[in-house]
Amino acid sequence: MAHCILVARKARLVSVKRIVLLFSLAAAAVAAAKPHSIFFGHAMTVKWFTGEKEDQGRELKIRPLYVDSKLREFTMGEEHQVTDRLLVVRRAYRINDVLPEESGPPRWKWQRDGWLLIDKQSGHVSPLKLPEFDPFYSAASWYRDYVAYCGVSPDAEKLYAVVTQIGSKKPLVRRELGAAHAGEQPDSECPPPEWQRQPPRVTFHPQGGTAVSFEVHGAVLEIAAPEENPAEEEK
Repeated sequence: MAHCILVARKARLVSVKRIVLLFSLAAAAVAAAKPHSIFFGHAMTVKWFTGEKEDQGRELKIRPLYVDSKLREFTMGEEHQVTDRLLVVRRAYRINDVLPEESGPPRWKWQRDGWLLIDKQSGHVSPLKLPEFDPFYSAASWYRDYVAYCGVSPDAEKLYAVVTQIGSKKPLVRRELGAAHAGEQPDSECPPPEWQRQPPRVTFHPQGGTAVSFEVHGAVLEIAAPEENPAEEEK
């Protein structure tokens, strides 16, 4: 008799566990299917200090990024809609400038950072790995899921034309453009590269250098021949 009661109790316990598991799976499925609310807050103007002594104040327009009403990141500039699901936007952050021997509250300073990839369906926000992207000197230009910019080597001595694609492990283009100037002005190595649609082509204009273009063929880019100038042909 006692054995039968014990078996019945075990059977009920297994049934309860199965019911709990089914409810958990159902709740997880509902949570996964629930759309995420992703939006940017109101823009605010902050000071970004540059120069050798960081005494040159520049204005930055900062917007908070919220996911399901929770603050996730601070962003700057306009976002780029890659697909109906994915978008990218540049990140900004605050760093504490207090020295070890100083006391008191944190001394926050705004800084520019790289780019974020936002999945509107999953609500996932992740940093994009852009080879040799320099937050101070690199000005990025987006077209579809391609991004082009002038990258700077880790030793700040060389300048590169870089084109990469979201999801690609290696850049599609990484061509040396010459020596980096390492000036005090942000985005001073070259302006944002220029894209054109037909044929898909991107052109770099490095400071003090010759413009160079690349044509896009799927996941492959090749150097484009310079466009002929009709005025020069007449001469």
